[in-house]
Amino acid sequence: MMKFSVDKHEKYVVITLNESSFSNEIAPQLKSEFILLNAEGYCNIVLDLSQVIKCDDSQDLSSLLIGDRLCKKANGLFVVTGVKKDIAAILEISGLNQSLNIVAKLAEATDLIFMGEIEKELLGSFDQDN
Repeated sequence: MMKFSVDKHEKYVVITLNESSFSNEIAPQLKSEFILLNAEGYCNIVLDLSQVIKCDDSQDLSSLLIGDRLCKKANGLFVVTGVKKDIAAILEISGLNQSLNIVAKLAEATDLIFMGEIEKELLGSFDQDN
């Protein structure tokens, strides 16, 4: 069973993976969590991988693309934070770093989300004027 915590906020939700290894047992459970949170109306998801130090298969990390796709479809942001050196290398080799929003710290992830939300509100108010 995957160990993780979910911290829900008004504009976003943070999933912290409390595992040292990102394994093929975790990937499907994480996908399910993304789908569940998305169904609850969360379009901005932050995945905190600061506890994760290894990953056996880059294929498992491709599950992150599900979170990214769901958020984009809902006009939101999927941000990965706390990526350790070994995980960063796998993301780079697999090319996933090109597709995903990756930031160093949780504070940067929330800043990115709030900037996105402000942008949406500004564009929304602009659309109404025309």
